[in-house]
Amino acid sequence: MHATTQLLRDLVVIPSVNPMGRPLQGPELFEHRVTDFLEKYFRALGVRYERQPTQPLRDNIVAYFEPPGATRTFVFEAHQDTVPTDNMTIDPFAARIESGRLYGRGACDIKGGMAAMLVAFARLVRERPSGAARVVMACAVDEEFTFLGVHRLAQDDLSGGRGHPVEAVVAEPTSLDIVNTHKGAVRWHLTTHGQSCHSSRPELGVNAIYLMAQVLPHVAAYAELLRTTRIDPLLGPATLSVGRIDGGTSVNTVADRCQIEIDRRLVPGESGEAAVADFADYLRGLVPGNVRYECSEPWLSSPALSPELSADVTARLGRAIDAVRGSHRVLGVPYGTDASKLALAGIPSVVFGPGDIARAHTADEWVPLDEVEQASEILYRLAVGG
Repeated sequence: MHATTQLLRDLVVIPSVNPMGRPLQGPELFEHRVTDFLEKYFRALGVRYERQPTQPLRDNIVAYFEPPGATRTFVFEAHQDTVPTDNMTIDPFAARIESGRLYGRGACDIKGGMAAMLVAFARLVRERPSGAARVVMACAVDEEFTFLGVHRLAQDDLSGGRGHPVEAVVAEPTSLDIVNTHKGAVRWHLTTHGQSCHSSRPELGVNAIYLMAQVLPHVAAYAELLRTTRIDPLLGPATLSVGRIDGGTSVNTVADRCQIEIDRRLVPGESGEAAVADFADYLRGLVPGNVRYECSEPWLSSPALSPELSADVTARLGRAIDAVRGSHRVLGVPYGTDASKLALAGIPSVVFGPGDIARAHTADEWVPLDEVEQASEILYRLAVGG
């Protein structure tokens, strides 16, 4: 069994479910079991490493390959968390192998990419090839929800005080192509306020759910306006979507509150704060005066990734891919990653990894094992040629 396959199995059988803000309970939650596994892995390699606490049971772990005379640093970054396992049609933690695929929660997003990075990192440590770059192997928490881990990671001088160039490769399923630009996201709540009373006399109250029904057509109209007025030539239009709605306390009580959760995807050049303000300004002139509502401050704001700074790492990684696979594409994608937060900290960053994003978060999530092996070889070549 290839080293990447064995390591991927070891990672998938360890649950590291991000509750995503939901009131979930159970032994599968949070990343600490994976972090403990990684600590043993790095200790066995004999490299310097550190744990970076962010919240209880949620530590980044960062290890260092530091060859003498290195003139640049590559950050290999992968997140430890997965989305929940609701409605999966397979055992999420069995790590079943069939027809060249490994199945399980996180296999595609992104433990396959993590395994590829870890095996490349371990090979660098063992072989210590001449001329290799310094490599920071960073395994972050909470990428799937609020990016706690990468925000903590980005506070450090990842050059280790050396002052030489630092570039990052962030693991996500790209089918071994390079993603050098992607959308950002900002998320917030909109709440309507009514007055509760007994449902036998609804005329004595004000139903916040009915008030929300008056707001939602304007939200939908604004979403359509975005699609036709804010368009990036590579990524397409900015978008807005209502993903959750919650209101009322019981069926026999008129609801005094209703809340929706809004996801707004940003294109390069937009800020989350400005996007929320623009939305609020639009509604202010259209929602009837009798509707009491408010927009919260954003609970998540993640910038878009621009391709402007990453030409060098894109070219270097492209040469390594071509040496293994013969060709590659450079793409823009609509989803977000940790790469934009590293780029905001001044680190040119691209996204790369095995697997297809269409398989991420699915009921039978899987990753092709040959792509995991190839990804590891590509990353090793990047570090040696860097």
